[in-house]
Amino acid sequence: MCYHVLSVFFALAAVPLGCFATLLAPRWDNMRVKHAWEAVPENWESLGIPSASTTINLHLALKPHREKALVTALYEVSSPGHPKYGAHLSKEQVAELVMPHPHTLELVKSWLKYHGVPSSASLTHGGNWLTLTSVSVSKANDLLGASYQLYRHTETKEIIIRTVGYSLPAALHGHVQTVAPTTFFASPRMSWQTPRMRSGGAATEQVEATPGDLVTALLGRADYVTPPFLRWLYNSATYVPAATDRNVLAISGFVQEYPNPVDLTTFMNHFHGTGTGATYTVVQVNSGGYDPNNPGTEANLNVQYASGIAYPTPIVYYSIGYGPEGKNDPYLSWLDYMLNLDEIDIPQTISSSYANYETELPLDHARAVCDLFMQLGARGVSVLIASGDEGVGEGDCMTDGNVRFRPTFPANCPWVTSVGGTSGYPEAAAILSGGGFSEYFKRPDYQHDAVTTFFEILGNQYHALYNAEGRGFPDIAAQAFDIRIIFRNEYKVLEGTSCSTPIVAGIISLLNDYQISQGKHPLGFLNPWLYGIARAGLNDITSGSNPGCNTDGFPAVVGWDPVTGLGSPDFEHLQHLLP
Repeated sequence: MCYHVLSVFFALAAVPLGCFATLLAPRWDNMRVKHAWEAVPENWESLGIPSASTTINLHLALKPHREKALVTALYEVSSPGHPKYGAHLSKEQVAELVMPHPHTLELVKSWLKYHGVPSSASLTHGGNWLTLTSVSVSKANDLLGASYQLYRHTETKEIIIRTVGYSLPAALHGHVQTVAPTTFFASPRMSWQTPRMRSGGAATEQVEATPGDLVTALLGRADYVTPPFLRWLYNSATYVPAATDRNVLAISGFVQEYPNPVDLTTFMNHFHGTGTGATYTVVQVNSGGYDPNNPGTEANLNVQYASGIAYPTPIVYYSIGYGPEGKNDPYLSWLDYMLNLDEIDIPQTISSSYANYETELPLDHARAVCDLFMQLGARGVSVLIASGDEGVGEGDCMTDGNVRFRPTFPANCPWVTSVGGTSGYPEAAAILSGGGFSEYFKRPDYQHDAVTTFFEILGNQYHALYNAEGRGFPDIAAQAFDIRIIFRNEYKVLEGTSCSTPIVAGIISLLNDYQISQGKHPLGFLNPWLYGIARAGLNDITSGSNPGCNTDGFPAVVGWDPVTGLGSPDFEHLQHLLP
């Protein structure tokens, strides 16, 4: 039997398809706000309305028909001991799990038809995003009850097209998770995590130092961290990669940061005696550029330390742009590209050293992007994300008149492995190490016991400053201070979890290399393994803290903590604990 239209459109999945076809169309003028900022986000200024000829691509994240199907599948293929462990999904299998209900598609297409938008839009981003290409800004305003304008960042001068608020018909709120680009004001440079830098000397002579010398120097704080020390510290010095024809380590690069091949050669000559042939492949995504004559410290850091740990594993550098006039969200563009790769082309390990504060993103947008990382994990990719460089948060951390710690995104996403920072030898927590608890994402099952134990140690300290039910991060850590790179043929010394992340990614890539060389599957989503049997292969960090928000921050303690996670990696021990 058919139900009255006004009582059914919030539960369309329960309506038989034949009945659905007979229903009257919903009121497309019954608009309800989906998300809006109270004011233009900080550091942005309006330049006014774009020209009448301006178009944008709109991406609509549609809610999957089976909401928990992909989460279930991810845990199955990522949990050692499960019968499906390691049976990572294909692109087509993921698309089937995340596809929207046919009623959702029909409803959205009816709405688009009402506004005169062609219904030939394609499903993208793994299978549950509807992409509308070349939509005029005036038409986008009509669709979304929006007011798109050109906005310029006051410091970087980057220009993007955004709206401070948008709406959807009430009938669509249960079917559309988010629309982009709308209210996500990514600060193209200032919001991203950037390594802190100190100058070094000219790189005019080869560095000859044994791991023992480096340990002695580091104890006296007289020298710098380099690949020989790291390979000794993390117990990977004797491993020689054997699956370099099948195993790939990828790096995401944003904000027009490019590596330099000459600096990489110089770096490897100095710090990796057998790595003189090191190189990398650049893939340009969404108008991402590549100018090796204008290198960036972040890009050089990532490529040099990924190579310094994992050589001769092939390195791919994704240069990700914003598209013409900064119209697009770079994370969405990059993840759409990655999820469209076939199994033979998708990398086994990815390192990403960029972040925003969580509250700078609309909640629905953050969750939709996090779900795309989940798709990568289900397809067998290990994703390492920097946890941030401001401890529990910079400044006074006032939010709506209250002090709250400031977690970072996407490190707070439950489906990535977040990397914090350590310093010195023996290792202690790096004071800059980002960490805490998400306000957006619930604590995942795999870390329930570890986080509960931490709270038993912490007690009520800071209880009003964070979400005790949120996803805790980071998951793992590595050296973040006094990291020496080559930049324009000179030594530079960097610090930050931007340094820690490619180091850990290099270790994980070696583990993936070993797995593949033994005829086994890559590790994929790491966290169920890390919080399980792999804990015995990590160096627990029990001293230091991550101050911020005018507090001492969280302490590093025995077991997991929101400063260094479970600890730093020991390659040989982890190798023996591989499933």
